[in-house]
Amino acid sequence: MIVIKLGGSAGIDTERFLENLSHLSRPYILVHGANVELDALMRRMGIEPRLVTSSTGQVSRYTDTETMDLFLMTYCGKVNKRIVETLQRLGVDAVGLSGLDGGIVRGRRKPRIRVVEDGKARVLDGDFAGSIEEIDTGLLRLLLETGYVPVVTPPAISRDGEAINVDGDKLAMEIAVALGAESLLIFSNTPGLLADLGDPNSTVPSIDVDNPAEGLELAQGRMKKKVLAAVDAVRRGVGEVVLAEANAPDAINAALAGAGTRIRETSDVTAG
Repeated sequence: MIVIKLGGSAGIDTERFLENLSHLSRPYILVHGANVELDALMRRMGIEPRLVTSSTGQVSRYTDTETMDLFLMTYCGKVNKRIVETLQRLGVDAVGLSGLDGGIVRGRRKPRIRVVEDGKARVLDGDFAGSIEEIDTGLLRLLLETGYVPVVTPPAISRDGEAINVDGDKLAMEIAVALGAESLLIFSNTPGLLADLGDPNSTVPSIDVDNPAEGLELAQGRMKKKVLAAVDAVRRGVGEVVLAEANAPDAINAALAGAGTRIRETSDVTAG
């Protein structure tokens, strides 16, 4: 079983990717984001998206109540259902879900977060973001066993019954771990981890989970989250994680065959 994460950044040809995905014969779950769509909706509503940087350098979206309403409209509404629509048209029995549905993804809200803005440490209140604590695989397994393809998106649900924004890459990772996936494929608008951000041909072919420091040093911005999630997934039992380009020709099979950046244990890297 494979877990596939399709990023929500600009420049991804979603229709082409889903057409490629529709030919995959192995059981899979698709997890998706919708960042660029949410940013566009917020700006149409006259709201400027707010990104904050933690003390460890990780970038995330500040999600207040108003932003969460728009988040639900975009992620669970427009983007999730358009993906399901496309897959159904391509002959795939897809079922659209959020982490809220059936309590698939439960987590802990962090109402106060520590960030660095303009070089100064600050504490922000009213954030509806959080971390994932539990994946209930019952509904996902039921769908897979009956031939359906789950299409899953944030948010998750908190212990207090509140919708919380969780990172899509971490969501895909936690689902892959919970289901014991053979592979986790994370697709974005870049061909993997790049040694030189200005050179798309400088893809780092592999990262050893026992020595990921070099890979983490190269990772910038959201790519750092992807690498951290990938290393964590392999350490917790996922066979391999691949960071690959969604717009590559035959993207799914290319990633399975060796394209992109692979994160595996030392013995697997050596053998490969």
